[in-house]
Amino acid sequence: MIRQMIIAGFVASLLCFDKASCQTKQADPLWGNWTHWGDQLDGTYRNPVLPGDYSDVDCIRVGTDYYAVSSTFQYSPGFVILHAKDLVNWHILGHVVNDISVISPAMNYTKMDRYGRGIWAGAIRYHNNRFWVYFGDPDEGYFMSSATRPEGPWAPLKHILAEKGWDDCCPFWDDDGQGYLVGTKFADNYKIHLFKMSADGALIDRESDKVIYQSHGSEANKLYKINGYYYHLFSEVRNNVRVLMMERAKNIWGPYEGPQQLSEGQPQFNEPNQGGLVQTPDGNWYFLTHHGSGDWSGRILSLLPVNWTNGWPIIGQPNAAGIGEMVWQAPMPVTGTSRVVPQSSDEFSGSIPGPQWEWNYQPRADKWSLTQRKGWLRLHAFKPLKNDLLYAGNTITQRCYRTTANEAIVKIDLSGMATGQRAGLSHFGAPYYAAAGVVKTSRGKQLQFFTKDTITDGPIIKGNTIWLRTVWGLDGKSNFTYSTDGKDFKPIGETYQLRWASYRGDRLAIYSFNDLQDAGFIDVDYMHYQYTH
Repeated sequence: MIRQMIIAGFVASLLCFDKASCQTKQADPLWGNWTHWGDQLDGTYRNPVLPGDYSDVDCIRVGTDYYAVSSTFQYSPGFVILHAKDLVNWHILGHVVNDISVISPAMNYTKMDRYGRGIWAGAIRYHNNRFWVYFGDPDEGYFMSSATRPEGPWAPLKHILAEKGWDDCCPFWDDDGQGYLVGTKFADNYKIHLFKMSADGALIDRESDKVIYQSHGSEANKLYKINGYYYHLFSEVRNNVRVLMMERAKNIWGPYEGPQQLSEGQPQFNEPNQGGLVQTPDGNWYFLTHHGSGDWSGRILSLLPVNWTNGWPIIGQPNAAGIGEMVWQAPMPVTGTSRVVPQSSDEFSGSIPGPQWEWNYQPRADKWSLTQRKGWLRLHAFKPLKNDLLYAGNTITQRCYRTTANEAIVKIDLSGMATGQRAGLSHFGAPYYAAAGVVKTSRGKQLQFFTKDTITDGPIIKGNTIWLRTVWGLDGKSNFTYSTDGKDFKPIGETYQLRWASYRGDRLAIYSFNDLQDAGFIDVDYMHYQYTH
């Protein structure tokens, strides 16, 4: 049934051939009602272009390729990189930080103390035939890395500012090769600082420090040089909503004119307010943005056309006041490309998990394997830091999407489970989650559904193989079922409303831990996750 719904949703997306009538019929949709999104295969695209949690996005073009980066908080590998040929059809290319515990021991499975923190916003740039990324950790300061290829390998992280209370940094290289870094010290009333950088981009000159702006909540910094002007893009809070702002100068140190408001706050559309300006080869400009007020699907991505007015890039459709507003449908920036969506399903046939996967904190390396049983992901169980899924190491996660119909199924071999072990499938977040799986007791392997507040025991199962499934739609109401033969699925637990918390949307997760001992394992044959597109 779920596959029929997915096919039906896809067919429906093809039925709107007339661009003008599409805009009329689907203008200003109810938030979250993403019956159409991304590439419409008729020469237009619908926002959001990605109805999943890709927060704090930045974007660049190199040749005819587009690259975006997104914050990942306590998940590892960290700082995800996306790739597209047209700014609409994105797939996951990889990550910058393979071991997030180098940022802080609190990001390791031995501590697990960075929910809502960790890797925050950053930026990606291409300079001197290399890709450069910079990002902030609110507790640790600023970090950078570089690579000749966006898929890596990335150089070891350099800790360029070791100080608490900074966020939203962005590098910039001028025509003479001099590098600069702009960033916000939110711990000091959101003052925005500009620094010179060393030639290798790995050091900032603290003596060059100059505050170039400060206002209520001023952050989300980007620096550009366009037609002889230095443009400083940022966001701030006005009238209790976050809006995009910009100032400009002929000299990078100022004086800056402005600021100019580029877009309305639009709380009804979850405040599109942080992203990157990018120009296509034919000269058109766009702004790839997250929607800053998250919901259970996280901070999703939209692509807004940019209209230059009197030397200012107005984000979206200008209103009567000359300030940009949300655009829901527009012509594709590039034609002739194919429909692409982020990876989701995984047969676990490679040497590492697919790039859609991110562990909750840095995993314990000796407790998972894709080689001990070829074609299966083996998760060894060990004791959690607390009797809570949030503090169980080696939980592997991926984003879930807000689409018309979603179905995720895992097939698990339970034969290696030990007494005290719990394993299964979860909708995961902090502090909210729901999980359906199996617990091994002296009586055998028992089905179990649990949330952060409740545990519901199910029947004892006799076999060693279980299929666990969750389905949900646009409303985010998920229902778990299980099967012992892969065909006949029965309900387990109660309907769970997916949640937003700790600046993160809901995730799918596979877990395996043991409350009593470091013992037992499960083998996961596959995760099949289908969603409407």
